[in-house]
Amino acid sequence: MRRIEGLCCAATATVLKSDPESTVYGLVEADGKAVMTAYPVFPGIALIYNDMHTSLLIQQHGETGGVLEINHCREGRIEYQIEEESFFLAPGDLSVSQMDCAATARFPTGHYHGITVRIDTTRSPDCLSCFLQDVDVRISSLAEKFCGEAPWFAARSSASVEHIFSELYRVPPELRRGYFKVKILELLLFLSAYPVEPSRQSYSRGQVDLAKSIRDYLLDNTEGRLTISELSRRFGASPSAINSSFRGVYGMTPAAFLRAQKMHAAAKLLRESDRTVLDIANQFSYDNASKFAKAFRDVIGVSPNSYRAGIDMDSCAPERS
Repeated sequence: MRRIEGLCCAATATVLKSDPESTVYGLVEADGKAVMTAYPVFPGIALIYNDMHTSLLIQQHGETGGVLEINHCREGRIEYQIEEESFFLAPGDLSVSQMDCAATARFPTGHYHGITVRIDTTRSPDCLSCFLQDVDVRISSLAEKFCGEAPWFAARSSASVEHIFSELYRVPPELRRGYFKVKILELLLFLSAYPVEPSRQSYSRGQVDLAKSIRDYLLDNTEGRLTISELSRRFGASPSAINSSFRGVYGMTPAAFLRAQKMHAAAKLLRESDRTVLDIANQFSYDNASKFAKAFRDVIGVSPNSYRAGIDMDSCAPERS
């Protein structure tokens, strides 16, 4: 197993591409495709772009203590399980966590794009004023601020969080080295002034297990139109419990989840086969290409033809120079 800057995975990491600027890792033995593009920014500080088309389990072990991780979710959803609680990041959310606790990370919808800033506190400069005189931010202070009482903190989507991360997804190659340094300093300065609220929204193991049982049932009955009432009777839970548990884990209703799974499966076929769009549409019970195109655009963000013409758009990493 090869480590990626302190990350320990349930799958083995292989180097797909490497140059002085970055390293692209592929995670094999996964139930899909998982790619991580890592850029070293400062000593002990790396910026990683995560492109996950898998429900891959990532295990974080106590032996990686001293690593502070900042995550931003751009698309999809990520679940962190710490002991008997599960926490979720939705698009636009940010989290700060320490990896010296036993935690697992999963991608419930099988689709995730986002950024990780991984800081090895044993190697990174504690005070960053050596890089910019007016920036007095200490990594140890950030770790204590956000993870002193609990190992995981989340900030929900906001204009200020979006401002910090949006530009990192489209950085021109000629500016990349210096720009990454500026943005990391900006992020750490932003976090040093960010208010920490005591409340944390989490879901119990029972709620997560209920949602996953519903997911499995939906995927085994893709042709039916299942109502919340039917699911409530089948699983012996109230409609409100069905809704809250499923939305908490997957971020959408059961019907929207099933539609999204179909469109991501269609996107995989567009990436990996030369079948016609209409042929793929028919496989997912769409006999009308325009209706399929609308459903695909609602989930993926572009038309099937545009998606097929721009395969690289399925990565959140900036174009390699």
